[in-house]
Amino acid sequence: AVVSAIVLFLIVLIVALAPITTRYGVNESIFKAEAGRPNQNLAPRAEAWFGTDANGRDIYSRMIYGARTSLLLGLFTGILSVGVGALIGAIAGLKGGWVDDLLMRATDIMLALPLLVVLVVVRGALRNVSWVATIMGESTSVRFLVILLSLIGWMGVARLVRGQVKQLKEREFIEAARALGASTPRIMFRHLLPNSIGQLMVALSFAIIGAITAEATLSFFGYGPDAGSGQTSLGLLIKDSKKAVPPGYWWLVVFPGVFLIIISLCINFIGDGLRDAVDSKMQVEA
Repeated sequence: AVVSAIVLFLIVLIVALAPITTRYGVNESIFKAEAGRPNQNLAPRAEAWFGTDANGRDIYSRMIYGARTSLLLGLFTGILSVGVGALIGAIAGLKGGWVDDLLMRATDIMLALPLLVVLVVVRGALRNVSWVATIMGESTSVRFLVILLSLIGWMGVARLVRGQVKQLKEREFIEAARALGASTPRIMFRHLLPNSIGQLMVALSFAIIGAITAEATLSFFGYGPDAGSGQTSLGLLIKDSKKAVPPGYWWLVVFPGVFLIIISLCINFIGDGLRDAVDSKMQVEA
C-alpha cells in the first residue's frame, strides 16, 4: 500500500503537470508528415517514446492527458457514489424496520444485475429523456457518465455503511445522544457517519477504480464519453487501439493498457491497505 501510494502520487504529479511533463500537445503531431517521412503509426523512437497513432500524435503525451480525464472522472464519481451510498446506508441502518427492508431489497436487486448491461440500458433510456440533458448533459459528456456511474455504484457502499451503523447505533454514546434529545439527522451526521469514516475511505478508493475501469469498458464498446474538444481519456485510447492489433501496431495497445493497469493496481492496493488499517476485527486476529 505504501509503495502504491508513492507510485500513485508520482502519477498524479505527472498528470497534474501535464503541460510540463509532456513533450507534445494532446492533438499535436510529432512533426509534419512529408513525402518519404510519414508520422503515422511510428514505433517507439527518440521523437516519440511510446510511438505515434494513426494521426501522428505522440502516445505518451496523449496517455498523460488521458489519465487526467480518467482520474478526475473516477474521483468525482467516487465522491458522489460514496456520498449517496453513505446516506442511504445510514438511513437504512438507523431507521431499521420496513425502511431498512425496502432500501436493502432494492440494493440487492441492483447488485444482482450485470453492471455493464445496466449501464448500457440506463444510458440508452436516459439519453431519450429531454429534461435529463439539462441536469446530466449530453449522453456523450463526461458529466453524464459521472452521474450515471454514481447512480449505479452506490449499492456496495450502502450495505457497508448500513452494517457499520447497525453496530454503532447500540453503543452508549448514541444512547446518550438520544437521551439528550439529539435529532435523527444530528445523530447521523454528527456521530454515525464520522465514526464510519475509515470504511468510507476504503469504499472511496474502490469506487474510484471501479469508475475508471467502467469508463474504459464502456469506451471500448463505443459507449464512452466525449472527453471534450481536443481531449481524450485512457478508455478512449484503448478504444482507438482496437484497430491497431491486426496490423501489428502493438504500442497503441500495450502502453495505454499497462498504464491503466498500473493505476488500477495502485488504487486497489491502497484500498486494501486502508481496509486492513480500519478493520478492527482483522487487527484483533492479527
